[in-house]
Amino acid sequence: MSSRWQCNTSFIGRGLAICQWHLTYLTIFWILLPAFFYLLFTPFWPLPALYVAWLVLDWKTPEQGGRRSAWVQNWQVWTMLRDYFPIELLKTKDLSPEHNYIMGVHPHGILTFGAFCNFCTEATNFSATFPGITPYLATLSWFFKIPFIREYLMAKGVCPVSQPAIDYMLSKKGLGNLVGIVIGGVGEALQSFPNSTSLFIKKRKGFVRTALRHGAHLVPTFTFGETEVYHQVLFPEGSRMRRFQNWFHSFWGFYFCIFYGRGFFQDFWGLLPLPKPIITIVGEPIMVPKMENPSQEIVEKYHTLYMEALRKLFDDHKTQYGSSKTQELLFL
Repeated sequence: MSSRWQCNTSFIGRGLAICQWHLTYLTIFWILLPAFFYLLFTPFWPLPALYVAWLVLDWKTPEQGGRRSAWVQNWQVWTMLRDYFPIELLKTKDLSPEHNYIMGVHPHGILTFGAFCNFCTEATNFSATFPGITPYLATLSWFFKIPFIREYLMAKGVCPVSQPAIDYMLSKKGLGNLVGIVIGGVGEALQSFPNSTSLFIKKRKGFVRTALRHGAHLVPTFTFGETEVYHQVLFPEGSRMRRFQNWFHSFWGFYFCIFYGRGFFQDFWGLLPLPKPIITIVGEPIMVPKMENPSQEIVEKYHTLYMEALRKLFDDHKTQYGSSKTQELLFL
């Protein structure tokens, strides 16, 4: 990119919206939580004590649909985040509120901007695009064990990517529920760099088995541009840094990635993502029968159907959204 210095107040405002998304979690973890524990040793100790008591009683709420907040999902800051790239949500078929769905989210990218903006906020008008459908985006379960962060996640419609949580959403919350799962998981973050179309999916079949057990239709999605917004420093297998990344993943559940984009006042280095379009295409649902104990052959059948539908979704739209005609999805 050119080394162009600039002072665009509109861009800076949208960049601050990006920072707000990350800094809110850091503020909760490094400032609010320490202050919370400090209060235990002051005359105000009943406040954190009451919260802890309530937390114990409320412990299973994240696995039972959480507490989404329309107010939080409609914050103006999400519109600014959307406009930074910009982010778009496009559908190929309607989703009937008479069914439940498991939606595969591809690819993970570094920070999964598209999935968050489209399915955790109303910035791209999800409720108008898919009327009668309630989206849940599944993420690492241990986030919901952290006080206050769990509340913030639930307010945005995020749920744990655990079997009990997904089972509950697909069986005890009625119909019209859409559970989004990043099939490739955090491991796919290491495959996130410009022009990359590698997906971890060949051995990821649990989501298909879960769909069959509940009769939830499978919905493929692909987000063009998700891997284009950051450059990543890649380390070869066996190197000291790659071993550190693997250790970090085993301890924290996600990878320590070294990435860079642009800055507030120049476009050649910084931690802001590159302002490139991110377009999420929601594919046609694959109808899935309900089977209490699906055989491995049935799981393989619908897993293959899903991969074929995902590949077709990519091929049908790739030239329109920045990929070359010869580029193909690589299933790992």
